[in-house]
Amino acid sequence: MIRLIGYFFGVGVFLLLGAAVAVAIYIGAVTKDLPDYEVLAKYAPPVTTRFHAGNGALMAEYARERRLYLPIQAIPDRVKAAFISAEDKNFYQHPGIDITGLARAIAVNIQNMGSGRRPVGASTITQQVAKNFLLSSDQTIDRKIKEAILSFRIEQAYSKDRILELYLNEIFFGLNAYGVAGAALTYFDKSVTELTIAESAYLAALPKGPANYHPFRKTEAAIERRNWVIDRMVENGYVTKADGEEAKQQPLGVTPRRGGAHLFASDYFAEEVRRQIIQKYGDNALYEGGLSVRTSLDPQMQAIARKALQEGLMSYDERRGFHGPIDTIEIGGDWGEPLSKITALGDVPEWKLAVVLSVDGEGAVIGLDPEKQASGKIVAERVTGHIAAKNMEWAYRSARRDRKNAKSPEGVFGPGDVIYVEPIEGQEAEYRLRQPPKIQGGLVAMDPHTGRVLAMVGGFSYAQSEFNRATQAMRQPGSSFKPFVYAAALDNGYTPASVILDAPIEIVSGGQVWRPENYGGGSAGPSTLRLGIEKSRNQMTVRLANDMGMNLVAEYAERFGIYDKMQPLISMSLGSGETTVLRLVSAYSVIANGGKQIKPSLIDRIQDRYGKTIFRHEDRTCDNCNADDWAEQEEPVLNDNREQVLDPMTAYQITSMMEGVVTRGTAAGKIKLDRPVAGKTGTTNDEKDAWFVGYTPDLVAGLYLGFDEPAPLGRGATGGSLAAPIFNAFMQEAVKGTRPGKFVVPEGMSLIPVNRKTGMAAYEGDPDTIIEAFKPGTGPAESYSVIGDLDEYAPPEEILRNSPQANQAVTSGSNGLF
Repeated sequence: MIRLIGYFFGVGVFLLLGAAVAVAIYIGAVTKDLPDYEVLAKYAPPVTTRFHAGNGALMAEYARERRLYLPIQAIPDRVKAAFISAEDKNFYQHPGIDITGLARAIAVNIQNMGSGRRPVGASTITQQVAKNFLLSSDQTIDRKIKEAILSFRIEQAYSKDRILELYLNEIFFGLNAYGVAGAALTYFDKSVTELTIAESAYLAALPKGPANYHPFRKTEAAIERRNWVIDRMVENGYVTKADGEEAKQQPLGVTPRRGGAHLFASDYFAEEVRRQIIQKYGDNALYEGGLSVRTSLDPQMQAIARKALQEGLMSYDERRGFHGPIDTIEIGGDWGEPLSKITALGDVPEWKLAVVLSVDGEGAVIGLDPEKQASGKIVAERVTGHIAAKNMEWAYRSARRDRKNAKSPEGVFGPGDVIYVEPIEGQEAEYRLRQPPKIQGGLVAMDPHTGRVLAMVGGFSYAQSEFNRATQAMRQPGSSFKPFVYAAALDNGYTPASVILDAPIEIVSGGQVWRPENYGGGSAGPSTLRLGIEKSRNQMTVRLANDMGMNLVAEYAERFGIYDKMQPLISMSLGSGETTVLRLVSAYSVIANGGKQIKPSLIDRIQDRYGKTIFRHEDRTCDNCNADDWAEQEEPVLNDNREQVLDPMTAYQITSMMEGVVTRGTAAGKIKLDRPVAGKTGTTNDEKDAWFVGYTPDLVAGLYLGFDEPAPLGRGATGGSLAAPIFNAFMQEAVKGTRPGKFVVPEGMSLIPVNRKTGMAAYEGDPDTIIEAFKPGTGPAESYSVIGDLDEYAPPEEILRNSPQANQAVTSGSNGLF
């Protein structure tokens, strides 16, 4: 018996040793190509890039995986408790594998054999980290063994808090949300620190299978799973029973956060910044790099700019008549469902979609678009309203050639037609008819001292068209280009009082004859440069550019950044080239700031995921700004090393002349501000574009209106009549509450009264006098001299009579200075 026992013992030991050797060989083979767990120390997951406005408000987010990386110290205890209770209650006790939990799972799985139930897992949080970061998701024994081995090694190399930090920042929650911080924003639109017990428990329920606990499609299962997590939190002592019961009574409360731009009216601005980030750093940096981008956007000014441009576009469009309904639906049954399927302009919340239910001579009864939950489910009851005839009279005129003008609401639309309406404030259930305009435009506002773009509107609605007309639309600036022709002249020997002949002129080039005309026809004869810019005289400008030479004009246009390369063609002097609103506003900013070159920028600063600044727009330096203490040293001063692209005196002269545009010229009566303002209108051939660009001492703004496919806007549709009122509406609100500044006269300039017509010094009591700024060594002409052909334009008798100096030297000749 003893020998037999010894025999079996020997065999057993031999088999055990053989098994051990086999297991060792197997494990050795499995672990031969085991991933290096040390990569976890350099873990840098794809992180959401966030854009912020100038005041710090979140503007937009961009990510392939919505994730914000949070260190474990920034994650509240209740959130950590929820995940530990749901996934691994012994997390802080086990060495990487929970033997007790594993045994329990094996027992349950044996018990469920043949029942068709899914096997119960026993993976710890550490094992999930090993799988998610280093292994595949294959359901194989090899992978499970690798996972277990890696878990032991990870536990030896990293602290429990580090492992939990990796887990909470990596896991997928559904709705493209990764990491607990991203999930909190995506599901509840709040930060992790604001999550309640119920919300924390729901997020902890999701990693097992986000699709199985979808907040809208599988609400009951989601609540059941959430409540199970809450019970585990109570069981593990993280939450009191009373708090747990209260949390279980709460609804899911999921309010998904929309992607893209979050700040009202910032869509065009955010999209332009997005394009610039991709151009500068590439797609991966934007969608995975976790950049923090501080933009120059002023949210309040942006909303003002949007309103001003939208109202201007609508005003023009409504004067042209009604385009017709957006769509037509059946209203015999439930009209709410088909109406809800029509996509509205989401970034014009003031408007609502409506269907015409009935119409008569007094107005129309309408049904409003039902409201929807985030799930897409229609929840609002059918709501009706009324459009009175007086609130849609503009629509009696049809903008369509195939329809006649109407005489009452019945001729405008009929039952079933889908339209836009806007509620009338103070009148319950009363609405006015609206329509998206066909005309478009772009507007930019900029700080002239820094080049920071404070507001940008690229069209009526981003939802209607993503094309940014402030930066992408290449349009002819027309007469708004003229100040740069005159700046070139003033920088090269001319003065604001220089006299040029405003008369018909022929330019022959390549066998072609060009005869520019003034807007509205007619000619004023000999006139000063000031009058030429105030009244926007085309013939004067062409004659001036021809006298200087277009190469000089082209050089200045390129110096100001209006064009990259301007062809020195004489027609370009009237703004026949193509540029953008942003470029032209930047060029005007150079004049406004005294001639300093600026780099227009929508971005103030960019930081990487670690908070390191990798870009800063401000390139001025400040010596002694960071002194530790004050030792009676002088105050620090910003060193402005920017290039001086225009003589400061010339900049002031042009500014003074453009103040005249506002007070006496083509924008007279359109601009009404409580401070000095200068600007220039622009109207292109056949009135296809209407421009106005202007500035106060501290703010520059410019805009244009026109059809995307250039077409005439109609007789009288000038920069003064269309664009200037929009500029005025914007500026009045944008500068409200700020201290009025003044345009500073550069030291050394002389302010001399001159006769507005002759440009010579005014005599005492001269009724037609204006104060003109002259550079040192220059002044009013001592004799009447004119640039141009005077054969048919002798000085008017009134000039000779009222200007004693005029008869001292009156000459005539051809194209030259006399």
